[in-house]
Amino acid sequence: MTLEVTSNDKQNQSATCPTFHMEILKGISKKEFKERCTQCAAVSWGLTDEGKYYCTSCHNVTERSKEVVNTGAIPNTKIQAINRGLKRKRKLEKGWDWYVCEGFQHILYQQAEALKTLGVGPELKNEVLHNFWKRYLQKSKQAYCKNPVYTSKRKAPVLEDNPSHSDWDSEPELLSDFSCPSFVESGAESQPDVHTQKPFPIIKASQSETASICSGSVDGVEYSLRKEKGIVKMTVPRTLAFCCLALLWQRETITLSDLLRFVEEDHIPYINAFQHFPEEMKLYGRDKGIFAIESWPNYEDIYKKMIEIATFLDLPRFPDITEDCYLHPNMLCLKYLMEVNLPDEMHNLTCQVVKMTGIGEVDFLTFDPIAKMAKTAKYDVQAVAVIVVVLKLLFLLDDNLEWSLSNIAEKYNEKNKEDKPWFDFRKWYQVMKKSLDEKKQKWEETRAKYLWKSEKPLYHSSIDKSVVCKRREMVVNLQKQFSTLVDSTPTIGKKSPSSFQFNWTEEDPDRTCFHGHSLQGVLTKKGQSLTTKNSLYWLSTQKFCRSYCKHVTTYEESNFSLSYQFIINLFSFLLRIKTSFLHEEVSLIEKRLFKTKYSKTKKKSSRSRKVRKY
Repeated sequence: MTLEVTSNDKQNQSATCPTFHMEILKGISKKEFKERCTQCAAVSWGLTDEGKYYCTSCHNVTERSKEVVNTGAIPNTKIQAINRGLKRKRKLEKGWDWYVCEGFQHILYQQAEALKTLGVGPELKNEVLHNFWKRYLQKSKQAYCKNPVYTSKRKAPVLEDNPSHSDWDSEPELLSDFSCPSFVESGAESQPDVHTQKPFPIIKASQSETASICSGSVDGVEYSLRKEKGIVKMTVPRTLAFCCLALLWQRETITLSDLLRFVEEDHIPYINAFQHFPEEMKLYGRDKGIFAIESWPNYEDIYKKMIEIATFLDLPRFPDITEDCYLHPNMLCLKYLMEVNLPDEMHNLTCQVVKMTGIGEVDFLTFDPIAKMAKTAKYDVQAVAVIVVVLKLLFLLDDNLEWSLSNIAEKYNEKNKEDKPWFDFRKWYQVMKKSLDEKKQKWEETRAKYLWKSEKPLYHSSIDKSVVCKRREMVVNLQKQFSTLVDSTPTIGKKSPSSFQFNWTEEDPDRTCFHGHSLQGVLTKKGQSLTTKNSLYWLSTQKFCRSYCKHVTTYEESNFSLSYQFIINLFSFLLRIKTSFLHEEVSLIEKRLFKTKYSKTKKKSSRSRKVRKY
């Protein structure tokens, strides 16, 4: 905003407009600075608040500045001052000034709202996720600190005047006029406490900025080039890591694999999440590389990012995972036994394996980011690995014993149709194989039909906007016409979210439910305890990789039985993970369960090395 003040003498000027008295004292005469403007060639100069000359015709600011020592004589000239304290909104078509972290803040907000609709408590959004994000802004020097990265060497006056003031307790440096929706209920607006009304940090601009011509955001180019050691840059996959950390802190009934599956089913914003941005947040150019995602999230990648973020934020020890928590192996094993249609009696065996291996201990399950070796248990993968180990204990899975036991169970069930049926591994395999193939086919078709293009078109610059929008409109019209010609049936909307992918009922004649079947055919009674008829066991990994290797062990399907391959493939599809990742976890469970076997192999290998030396 340009303000104009005319003065004839020093006394009248100070009396007429005392607000701009200091501006007038900084005035300059034409004799002192007569250079022509490099843009409009005019000789009409004013002085900004920073003491720099600017052209009153075209508002071009020069690098030259002037400090007026003698304020005795003030010329009778027209002086203009730029008030930089006032915030200016751009026109709607140009959008507001916004920063990259505001975009991620919006994505986190939308994801938290989606989790809330899935049944997660409001505390996750209002308290946990808010505090994590606030701490990240401080640690990454974007807010809640003395010198935020976007202030361009400008110090925050409040913190400078009061050095004892805590960075964490201070208000965030404001980035733009845009206000993100607060992470609270709508009913909280009537509460007088400001912090309860807006627990999620609102970021606004402290001074007027102009967005780069290469990006819609103010700092899009700078953010994409920023590489500071020790700083974890925010990305769209890391928003899922934030959500998963918040879920873990609250000990919610959503595991990492569930979270990624909900993302696939479009219940949680991830792909094209930027299209939920407000209309005023224009996104183009470098912003496309920051917010546009063209691949599905990976379990291992998000798991590593969880640990990375928790370590970067210096988060304290998470709440304890006890036996009554959903994330405890005993609870998850029961859930996955129901999921894959296995007998309920197997749960007693999984609980014994959990107890013998020690993976059910509180210290083992509870995530502690500040520990020397910060790592959290892969709760869902670990529970599934326990079930695989129990299946190997019962049926060996060597493509021989499981079929022999199936013959015995089949004969018993034919003779005793009124009694409780014995579990038939062959019949279970046939039912699960058919269901798995159907699920896989639907999953592959859904992925193939997925529209990666967003409804909100992306363009490299504001100049290309009209062309891109026109092309997008034409593509949408062609898709509608083509779908009408090819398929007249109406498109089915996305299915409602569920914790289970497979549903088994006793009433379905085509799909047998094995939950109530007995394990008497594979167990023998010795006194008051039951033991497995199978006394053999083969280890999934004979030798683990060395400590400097990135993986624990390798998995090649050709080296293992077909039964084992099917089990691994079944659970890998269930969790949307790689088969090698699950095989690795099975090997780690076996290493804990059969400590003596692995210790013997270590002794043998050490002896052989000594012999070779001599």
